[in-house]
Amino acid sequence: MKIAIVGTGGVGKACAMAVIMRGCARELVLLDKNRELAQAVAVDMQYGALLSPNITVRAGEYEDLAGADLVMITAGVNEKTGGATDRKDPVGRLKLLKTNVGIFSDIIPAVVKAAPDALLLIVSDPPDPLADITRQLAGHDRVISAGTFLDSLRFRYHIARHFKINPMDVNAQVIGEHGTSAVFLWSSVSIGGKPLSGFISEGLQEFKEQVESDVKFANITIIEGNDASQYGIGMVCARIAEMVLRDEQDVITVGSWHAEYGVTFSMPSVLGRQGVSQVITPAMSLEEEQSLEAAAGILKKALQF
Repeated sequence: MKIAIVGTGGVGKACAMAVIMRGCARELVLLDKNRELAQAVAVDMQYGALLSPNITVRAGEYEDLAGADLVMITAGVNEKTGGATDRKDPVGRLKLLKTNVGIFSDIIPAVVKAAPDALLLIVSDPPDPLADITRQLAGHDRVISAGTFLDSLRFRYHIARHFKINPMDVNAQVIGEHGTSAVFLWSSVSIGGKPLSGFISEGLQEFKEQVESDVKFANITIIEGNDASQYGIGMVCARIAEMVLRDEQDVITVGSWHAEYGVTFSMPSVLGRQGVSQVITPAMSLEEEQSLEAAAGILKKALQF
C-alpha cells in the first residue's frame, strides 16, 4: 500500500507524521517544489518511523508516484498567507481559491500522468471547489475532499465539552462546505441516543450559536496562536487514508461530487478503496435543507471566476 503527499508545508508534514504513526501504508512518498525540503522531512521522519509499523518514507519526483493507491494534495497558499483569517469575512477559505487553482493546474496533470489509478484526496483550502477543479483537470471522478470530517469532530467535541462527556458518545454532523456556509445538523444531534432537546432547553439558541462559532472559526483561533491549523487535519487525513486503503466502508462526512447540486461538498458517505460508493442523505429540517442549497449556491458562484 502506497501513499503520496504533494506539498510538505505545515499540513503536508502533519499528514505525513499521522500516516507514519498510524501505520497506514508500507510506503510514503513526499513531493514538494522545494526538493531539499521534502528530502529533509522524509529523512527526519524515516528515522523515527522505526518505532511505527514498517514503512518506507522517501522524497521523490512525480514519476515516483507510480503505483500509489492514494495521493493527498496539500500544496498551495494557506489561510494566513492568503489573508483568510478575518472572522467577519463571509468568503472565508474561498478567498484562496483562485490562487490555489493556479497551483493545482500544474500539479494535478502531473499527478494523474504518474498515478492514473490513484484516488485523489484534496486537503488544500478551499478543499471542496478545489476538488471540482481537480475532477476537471484529472479527467476522472476518483476525487474526494477532506470536507467536513474535521468540522464534525469539532462539533462533537464542543457539545461533549459542554455536557462533560466523551465526544464519542455524541452523534453530530456538519455537512456542506468546509467553510463559513457549513450546515450544522442540530435537528439530529443526540447523546447516547437521546435528542439534544432532552439535555438542554433554556439558552439553547445561545448554545448553538456559540458552538457554531467555535467550530467555524476554530482554524482562525488556532492560527492566531500557532500560525497554521495543521495537526487536526493531519490526523483526519491519515484516518481517511486508512478507510480507503483498508476498504473499511465507513460512513463519514467527506466531500464528493453531487450531480443534483452541481458541486462537491460533504454528506455522510460510505468510504472505501474506490472512494465514495454511496451517499447517505441525512434527515434534515426544512431550514437545514435550505441552508444546504444555499451553501451549494455559494460554492458554484465561487467557481465562476
